[in-house]
Amino acid sequence: MNRKKRKTRRISFDTAWSRWVAALIVIGLGLPLAGQGRLAALLDQYRHENDAVRKARLLVKLGDDEVELAKKQLQGGGDVASLDTLENYRGQVEQTIAGLKATGADAEKKPGGFKELQISLRENIRRIDDLIFSLPADKRPFFREVRTALANMQNDLIDALFPRRGGVKKPNP
Repeated sequence: MNRKKRKTRRISFDTAWSRWVAALIVIGLGLPLAGQGRLAALLDQYRHENDAVRKARLLVKLGDDEVELAKKQLQGGGDVASLDTLENYRGQVEQTIAGLKATGADAEKKPGGFKELQISLRENIRRIDDLIFSLPADKRPFFREVRTALANMQNDLIDALFPRRGGVKKPNP
């Protein structure tokens, strides 16, 4: 009698175990799709946002995901798709900076949006540098153009956040 109970338990344990394994496999396969869904949702939200500061904050999240997507595309052999993704990101950054400047807000006094975007750009430029170093030498110039444009935009944001005061130096105490 004890043997039958053990055998029944073992079968139910094996069945439960196989269900857990199947669930983990389904979740594992679904995670990349969920990441693409998040990117699409962020992109849609970014396109429909009218407030420049909120748009800049959305671009912080969106930019991280786009650089990660470009990295995955590059690892999958999609050099052109990866470059397209990075160029799209560059265009979004240009548009967002233009929107922030169009508000007429003083970035030094109200850095909302400017500061977050500058920090995000700095981090993403480092990640793009890592991408560039992983490329063959003949493909690097195309990616460097995007990286240089992003670096110039980051410098513009730094200049807006920390403007120079007509060459006046602060006296040393």
